[in-house]
Amino acid sequence: MQPRHEVFPQVIELNYQARRRLGCCVYLVFDADEWLLIDIGYQDTLNEIIDLIRDMDFLLSGCKYLVATHADVDHVQGMKKAKEMMPQAKLVGHRQAGALMAVGERIQTYSQISAQGIDIDMPAVAFDETIDEGDTLTVGNLTLDVWHTPGHAPAQLAFRMRNLLFSGDNIYRDGCVGNIDAHHGSDIPAFIESLTRIQHSDVEWLLPSHGPIFRKNDTHLQETIDRLERYSHRADFGTCAVDWPLLDQWDLELADGFDPAKA
Repeated sequence: MQPRHEVFPQVIELNYQARRRLGCCVYLVFDADEWLLIDIGYQDTLNEIIDLIRDMDFLLSGCKYLVATHADVDHVQGMKKAKEMMPQAKLVGHRQAGALMAVGERIQTYSQISAQGIDIDMPAVAFDETIDEGDTLTVGNLTLDVWHTPGHAPAQLAFRMRNLLFSGDNIYRDGCVGNIDAHHGSDIPAFIESLTRIQHSDVEWLLPSHGPIFRKNDTHLQETIDRLERYSHRADFGTCAVDWPLLDQWDLELADGFDPAKA
């Protein structure tokens, strides 16, 4: 049996457990004989993850939930195979993620980006249940509160447990956020609202879907919120921006005519 390296009581992160990077963060939350997984990553690392779980003396039959934070391929490609290995586990996530995963959608899930030569299999799999804001997941005596935190993706969910927030792709330790992409359904104003919610909460630790766990820092969050606010008024972000003030300035200059002396 391999020792369980809990990052917090009753929480194991499989990259930390393996002592190397396997892919996205995969969190195992457990109490008594029940446990759940938040995300699973790519299918080519699934067998190693399952071996790690077995080596820690968890019975596969004790998995109560397979949770999808959202439907990006790097988070959920292995879900179909995981569900086949643990059929009793309920596969759950937001209804929008469920709609994408049920048909193996490839554009919004980033499994196909033709311009960059990205072409990844996205096995179709159906959710057993959908979850949303205000719902709860229970494992033994533990309760995880479901937060709907859109911005990166319409389906992005986060999960509050005690002073921890499994925060998905909302923010990382370096202040970066999940990709902002119109094809992905990203929404910058919604992103700002989600980050502001996290900032104003009494959560103490953020457990993201990529990169290291870190302590919540309101100044750090505000810097990211301010950056996204600037993004929302810049052409760099195309249709994800809410406006482009330069064009309003241009309207005034067009009315006045061009004067090189004033330019």
